[in-house]
Amino acid sequence: MNCIDLTGRTAIITGGASGIGLATARQMLKSGARVELWDRDPARLEAATRELGASSDVTVQTVNVADVAAVQAAADMSLQRLGAVDILVNNAGVTPGMRVVTEVALEDWRENISVNLDAVFFTSRAFVPGMVARGWGRIVNVSSLAAKEGNPFQSAYSAAKAGVIAFTKSLAKEVGTSGVLVNAVAPALFDTPLVAWARKENPQAMQIALEKIPLRRIGRPEEAAAMITWIASDQCSFTTGFTFELNGGRA
Repeated sequence: MNCIDLTGRTAIITGGASGIGLATARQMLKSGARVELWDRDPARLEAATRELGASSDVTVQTVNVADVAAVQAAADMSLQRLGAVDILVNNAGVTPGMRVVTEVALEDWRENISVNLDAVFFTSRAFVPGMVARGWGRIVNVSSLAAKEGNPFQSAYSAAKAGVIAFTKSLAKEVGTSGVLVNAVAPALFDTPLVAWARKENPQAMQIALEKIPLRRIGRPEEAAAMITWIASDQCSFTTGFTFELNGGRA
């Protein structure tokens, strides 16, 4: 059995109430970590807490990660509650409707950049100093295959997620000698609420995307969680600034 040991570690997972975020919380708890879930949906957070079970190892905060003041306030609360944050998983994300560039509403563009990219900067800025001071830390940013391929009709999402990859590389180099490693994952289609919504929005486009995957299926959240948990552990010790692809052989 592949056993990842996160005993004594504390983790913040944004977008942690569903999908890949919730699966990662589940896996990290099994590995011995204390986990705090951040999400902007209090109902989903409540459901996630019930699923994970009442435990001092699980805490939650309702946070809009696109709001820098809200992120800093939540970070202060987390540090007060947990004492330190060792692992940051930037998983929160949104995806817009499928639109050609000329029909993308300005508010949709800005929301994509705010939630998918700005939030990664806000949270990293809040927690990196403590990680550096302690000489150990792991940041895992959830990007997307769209960042590398540029999905048609998803210009805002593709651009924001590409920014996540560039930010990951840049920050990794800045903290390279500190004991803090910064990596990303780039999933293709995964069985998450975002993808379920996109499949309803444009089933034909989603079917085309599915057919490009040699394994001929979408990914399971627990498969992404397994990769993220390993990246966040001591077993990942000589890889930083890298983007791990989770695409069933598509790219």
